[in-house]
Amino acid sequence: MTSPAHLSTASTRWDARLWAVLLTVSTVVGLDALDVSMVGVALPSIQADLGLSTNALQWVVSGYVLGYGGLLLLGGRTADLLGRRRVFLVAVAVFAVASLLGGLVDDGALLIASRFVKGLAAAFTAPAALSIITTTFQEGPARNRAISIFAVFGASGYSAGLVFSGLLTEVGWRWTFLLPVPIALIALVSAIKVVPAYERDRSAGGYDLPGAITGAAGSLLLVFGVVEAPAAGWAAPRTLITFAVAVALLIAFVLIEKRSAHPLLRLGILRSGPLARANLGGALFFGAYIGFQFVVMLYLQDVLDWSALETALGFLPAALIVAFVSPRIEPLIDRLGTPVTILGGVLAHVIGYALFLRIDEHSGYAGSVLPSMILLGIGFTLAFSSLNIQATTGISDNEQGLAGGLLNTSLQVGGAIGLAIVTAVLTGSGKGSLLTGLTPALAVITGIAALGLLIAISGVVRPRRLAAEPELARV
Repeated sequence: MTSPAHLSTASTRWDARLWAVLLTVSTVVGLDALDVSMVGVALPSIQADLGLSTNALQWVVSGYVLGYGGLLLLGGRTADLLGRRRVFLVAVAVFAVASLLGGLVDDGALLIASRFVKGLAAAFTAPAALSIITTTFQEGPARNRAISIFAVFGASGYSAGLVFSGLLTEVGWRWTFLLPVPIALIALVSAIKVVPAYERDRSAGGYDLPGAITGAAGSLLLVFGVVEAPAAGWAAPRTLITFAVAVALLIAFVLIEKRSAHPLLRLGILRSGPLARANLGGALFFGAYIGFQFVVMLYLQDVLDWSALETALGFLPAALIVAFVSPRIEPLIDRLGTPVTILGGVLAHVIGYALFLRIDEHSGYAGSVLPSMILLGIGFTLAFSSLNIQATTGISDNEQGLAGGLLNTSLQVGGAIGLAIVTAVLTGSGKGSLLTGLTPALAVITGIAALGLLIAISGVVRPRRLAAEPELARV
């Protein structure tokens, strides 16, 4: 069977089938992102209805993050080995079933379990979806445009989840879990019809079971430790033991991969400078944003006394910028290159976070919050698509799922660590008003983003330096 990879040409004029493939897989990734953010506003209602403790309640969110962030690497390589279409279809079906169960259960433990299963399913759909796009659209302008649209769905889904959560919680918290069900089923039916069958990676020759076990267990424990650390204490014995075991498992994973004839993660892929910068920079970029979103929600609701719906609508300007501008960003990326657009996006976020340091209990939305929201929208538009493009450019087709899994793992783990650090700063800021604790938290967020800015700058400076060396050698 001939692989349908690169069904598109270098032209960005696509037929109906290509559009159907792109919109189907993008819808599922948008649904994953929507589900991450949509449950947040519903948490107080869930707690009151199911009688959950505060510690148990946070696992309604953390359970999803644990499954999603902990298994993305395995999900990406599985898509390469077992077939992208097959993995995508199964994972979407599991996501739909878990969403339905989450909206129907009356037990907190079952709700948390359904969230973990949904996160697990998303860990397989996200890298499979990205690899379907990168192996369907030819590298260059066509792929850049496709990934830009793909990224729009992810970023817009996350922002839309904030708005939908405010609306649906007014009706009932269960609707925040049930809404994804029909969307997932429609996407599943569409995927069965339009997503082509891809050949499996015949060169793999076998499966790296020890690597899969140690890699997945190490990733899960790492995310678990990060999520639990703010509540248990960063220096608590349980936290230290969790991190120690996670590190030991990940070291064992690396040693296994070095010796395996058919590694789950070919370590040589990490020698790619652009891929490494995309992953490290993406982790810092998303970690700062997740922490910032948490701070803004607390500020708007607890300091300015906004309602949940008003808070959700406060993020709308950023979402609108991403939704309307991102589909048109591809020509700019083609002209300037991903290192420059990533630098512009990260710089916009750093400025946006720094501007928010001016807030006080009397700050108005238009003068103090809106400028940062506009800069966040601009930053996401410039950087998010570019990170996805940079992380997969130059990677062979049989490792596209792996590259996508690596990037998404970096984003999710970066988000979890960023939120954990911000939470620790807030809870450790001592007595005083909430606003007193928010100020050092915002400073930390700005610092995290500044580290990402340094990585982005290196991505622009290093290629220029390498390009100049041959010229100097000829002088």
